[in-house]
Amino acid sequence: MRKGIAAGLAAGALWGLVFVAPRMTAGLSSVDLTAGRFVSYGAISALMMGLRTRPLPTPAQAVFALGMSVLGFTGYYLLIVLAVHDIGTALPTLIIGTIPLWLMLLAKPHGLRWLALAPGLTLTAAGLLLMMDITHAASVANASAFYWRGIGLALLAMLSWTVFALLNSAWLKRHPEVDATDWANWLGLATGVGALALWLAAGSDASVLLRVDRGWRVALVCVATGIGSAWGATILWNVASQRLSASLCGQLIVSETLFALLYSFAWDGVWPGAMQAAAAVLFTLGIMASIRAHQ
Repeated sequence: MRKGIAAGLAAGALWGLVFVAPRMTAGLSSVDLTAGRFVSYGAISALMMGLRTRPLPTPAQAVFALGMSVLGFTGYYLLIVLAVHDIGTALPTLIIGTIPLWLMLLAKPHGLRWLALAPGLTLTAAGLLLMMDITHAASVANASAFYWRGIGLALLAMLSWTVFALLNSAWLKRHPEVDATDWANWLGLATGVGALALWLAAGSDASVLLRVDRGWRVALVCVATGIGSAWGATILWNVASQRLSASLCGQLIVSETLFALLYSFAWDGVWPGAMQAAAAVLFTLGIMASIRAHQ
């Protein structure tokens, strides 16, 4: 269980990076950033599959991996990037941050009482409400014409990844013979193929990409989030999903929100205010309460 918890928290730390990536790649379209990240994921997955003498997926497994790649990777992240472009980092991060609540409500183990989950749920919800109140006030003051579109996109992203997490956890538990790294590589290859198709259909011309300002940084962000926040994080998440219930895994996703906010503050060069720090404390206490409830 400790290994699963550590893996889930580490995955959250890597996922948090993707919320600031759109702000680090000015001049790159939403489709180009999504494709760049996940083509990198596909490339490292293909390389690892070539280096490891492991079984290949069956046709049914390959089809399932392709569908999951849309739910948990290309489709999900494209929605996030579009939302961040519309309304900034904070609100999409917090909307995605409600995923732990949905997973705990939808995937509670049968033997676990609701009363045992109440402290973790309450602390997490209180932290999210506190942050949303702060962020909403700031966002309304600077609302663009695309404010509500951004909210809708973030909600769709939340729904997409919630479904992915539930299906991924159930599939891994039904197939204990599949190694966590193998499944991450299969997902990565499917994601890379989908990302390449997305770029060919709706991405910018190569000549446009070569003229992007600070192209070296843009390329570095795509590769770093592809290898670290996709391939590495997916392996860690698969380890957590095999060892923990979906409800506890869901609670660990709160670490993604914590790290995303931390990275956002660091990128802006500001310290969190007292209310934001209080929300972070509530998130942390919520994770600890949920771990105790599942032990």
